[in-house]
Amino acid sequence: MSDAWPITAVAPPLVGRATASQRWSELVFLHWRVDAERVAPLLPAGLRPDVFDGSSWVGLIPFVLDRATVFGSPPVPYFGNFVEVNVRLYAVDARGRRGVVFVSLEASRLAAVLAARALFSLPYMWSRTTLEVTAGELRYSSSRHFAAGARSQIVVRPTTRAVVADPLADFLTARWALFTRVRGRTVHLRNHHEPWGLFAADLVTLDDTLLAAAGFPGLAGERPPDSVLYSPGVTTWFGTRG
Repeated sequence: MSDAWPITAVAPPLVGRATASQRWSELVFLHWRVDAERVAPLLPAGLRPDVFDGSSWVGLIPFVLDRATVFGSPPVPYFGNFVEVNVRLYAVDARGRRGVVFVSLEASRLAAVLAARALFSLPYMWSRTTLEVTAGELRYSSSRHFAAGARSQIVVRPTTRAVVADPLADFLTARWALFTRVRGRTVHLRNHHEPWGLFAADLVTLDDTLLAAAGFPGLAGERPPDSVLYSPGVTTWFGTRG
């Protein structure tokens, strides 16, 4: 088993032409430390938990996805614009490549949900998702259709305290690929964007069952997250396997 590739705040270039792009805006990164033993059973075959400071990490990340393009198309109206809330883990493969593993992704556009499931086997869930910005606070809401118990209410107040050269923040956010299981194989799909503009943020309230539904019962209610970050956003390009 090889050592993990180093974390870099600057994304390596994509190999070949980008196949799609998206704008990610108003991102909130909530993360909890967890034992690697809790993460390992949830990863696709051939992966092991990625670890920082002796712990693996679980992320709950709401944001706005818009300006989606495919193969150089103009931005896709309506279906390429929605609020997403995902639960994600961090993994390493036998070659040492790092990536995100999504346990669930909530989105309000059914067509986007079906396309992501069909093309990339990503566990998108059709949900009612919203964002309200009020008095300097971001108020995210998600409620899964046909599964009323899978929901999340997240209220965060971003600050102006920039987060720079922070190894933990880089570990949690500087992720240039995802792993997914496609037709019986674990694949590594690349992405590229400018370095994050990251800021500290204050969690105002959290009422969440998505973490429990993803395999981490009690986590959201046991203790506050160990890391709360905010970013105004980036434009992200996606490549093929690599």
